[in-house]
Amino acid sequence: MKNITTLLLLLTLSFGVRASEGIELQEADVNLSDKESLLRGAHHFVTYCLGCHSIKQIRYLRLALDTHADEKEVLKDIAPFGASIYDNLHSAMNTHDAEKWFGTQPPDLSLIARSRGADWLYSYLKSYYSDPKRPFGVNNLVFEDTAMPNPLWQLQGEQHAEVRKTIYGDRIDLVLNKEGTLSEKEFNRMVNELVTFLVYVGEPTQMERESMGKYVLIFLFLFFGLAYLLKKEYWKDIH
Repeated sequence: MKNITTLLLLLTLSFGVRASEGIELQEADVNLSDKESLLRGAHHFVTYCLGCHSIKQIRYLRLALDTHADEKEVLKDIAPFGASIYDNLHSAMNTHDAEKWFGTQPPDLSLIARSRGADWLYSYLKSYYSDPKRPFGVNNLVFEDTAMPNPLWQLQGEQHAEVRKTIYGDRIDLVLNKEGTLSEKEFNRMVNELVTFLVYVGEPTQMERESMGKYVLIFLFLFFGLAYLLKKEYWKDIH
């Protein structure tokens, strides 16, 4: 338990100095039963995130089995070239390069969805904006002074922050000032699929557990019925 708590703390600290308060999170539409969306999310992660972040607690084989996908298709469409179906999702970045470029080793993201939540991740990935004062030229509205550059800037485009006065205080709005390769709708769907994948790897048994739930309820209902009939049979002669 102590090791898990320490890991979650390190994951939290690695994403920035402090979280911005008072930010309304956008709602992610996570549907783990949509296997095609989940596979696309895995592809997005390998394409845009695996260069820095690992997911050491899951193998490509497990992803194929849970989504009922063909193993060869998973290797072809998702896994990096040369990977084995039995490999974990290991980052190609070594510790020396990570410390040279970022000052620290980017964290493993196996538990980030359980630590932060789907809505936080969805909002975080959409809330980067230009900030020339930061080392990578960007900041984040959800997590101020984040240490991570925006991995999706080419897809989303560049945003800038506009501060406007309201009766409740200052409000920061993000305005797109340079379009990316995806439309807003396409980008939102892509981020949602990526978050869905991160939710899945945080608890791969969730899909199996949820699918078994209805059978457990049916069993309990039948058991209750039999127990009630048995109780009536035992007590029918007692007044």
